[in-house]
Amino acid sequence: MKHLKLKHLIFLIAIFFAIISCTSTKTAQFDPYSYRKAIEIKDETSRLMDKAISPYTNQKLEVEALFLNIEKLTEYEKIKPNNEITFAMWKALNDKEKNLLAGFFKRWETKGILSPVFIQESRKQVLDALDLLIQYEIKKDKESKDALLYLINSNT
Repeated sequence: MKHLKLKHLIFLIAIFFAIISCTSTKTAQFDPYSYRKAIEIKDETSRLMDKAISPYTNQKLEVEALFLNIEKLTEYEKIKPNNEITFAMWKALNDKEKNLLAGFFKRWETKGILSPVFIQESRKQVLDALDLLIQYEIKKDKESKDALLYLINSNT
């Protein structure tokens, strides 16, 4: 009888630790919709950034459409449980005061036309940030999480 109680106790302890380890992760699971939309936004961003050698007014409607899609995805990410990091990154990308995606398009709108050198440097920075976000969505591992957190914190 004691042997049975001991086995039962060990089993309950194992279940307890399994539950604790699952809830302590607190990271949203892979979401195919988020992944697909992030890829689409990256592709559209890349295409539009290349057009910054021409007047902003020629692409204004496309830029507005891009930001509408970003706002929709940001709201989607906001409501997912345990998704604070991804949500924070989309907010950072959409912040016109930061040197990321929205900051680039604000500068283009203000200047009218951007130099190819500036576009090339900004493009690399913005697309690298989107790649980090996409990698985090795929892997949800510590390395991609730390890289994303570093980027978010260094752009505050």
